[in-house]
Amino acid sequence: MKIEEMKKAKIERGYSNEQVAQLSGVPLSTVRKIFAGITKRPRYDTLRALEKIFQGDPDPNSGMPVKKQGEYTLEDYYAIPDDRRAELIDGVIYDMTAPTFIHQHLLFEIGFRLKEYIKRNRGNCIAGIAPTDVRLDLDNKTMVQPDVYVLCDRNKIDPRRLEGAPDFVVEILSPSTKRKDSLLKLRKYADAGVREYWLVNPDKKRVIVYIFDDDDICPAIYDFTDSVPVGIFDGNLRIDFAEISEEIKLAL
Repeated sequence: MKIEEMKKAKIERGYSNEQVAQLSGVPLSTVRKIFAGITKRPRYDTLRALEKIFQGDPDPNSGMPVKKQGEYTLEDYYAIPDDRRAELIDGVIYDMTAPTFIHQHLLFEIGFRLKEYIKRNRGNCIAGIAPTDVRLDLDNKTMVQPDVYVLCDRNKIDPRRLEGAPDFVVEILSPSTKRKDSLLKLRKYADAGVREYWLVNPDKKRVIVYIFDDDDICPAIYDFTDSVPVGIFDGNLRIDFAEISEEIKLAL
């Protein structure tokens, strides 16, 4: 069985990396590397162990309801164990790998600057960071966890989650989320009413900014030497990525 076939079977069965590791006996770190495409040629015995769980019927003790991707609902989402991070988009469950140090540093620094600006100007908006559940479409099929967000309509705040689209969203890309964040979530955020969306790429040191308020949604592209204006605040707040990058270098 080829790795691509295993990836497809994993998606169809809704298995998390943790479940694959538990069922196959393969170390979790190895499973993550294989399904993220980092390990191109796994050992033969590793492949054989993985093949066994993807051949035949799904294990009823895997802890995940046996459904096809696209059929999962919020009930299934809330049944996911607390130690497993995932998002539900249009009935499909997407596993989220553990974030890197650089990912978390960017997340906290951007979130901190947004929060301080709002506090300093006594604004009504609220800034937050992942993991925060956002029932983006107000339906039973989608729940996302944006890395950073700003919400200006406090009526959307529920004790457990946000009900509806934030005004501003930042997603920090990783190899495992790049395609989902750049294509699928770009469309979902635009359709749901997010006003501004940033894609921060640590590998390429690039920030792609979409302003959905405009008729022309061609993105503006910045790099990590730039001070990037926050459109929802009319550019009065700028996120200095040169400063953030220097702090990351000092910490490493």
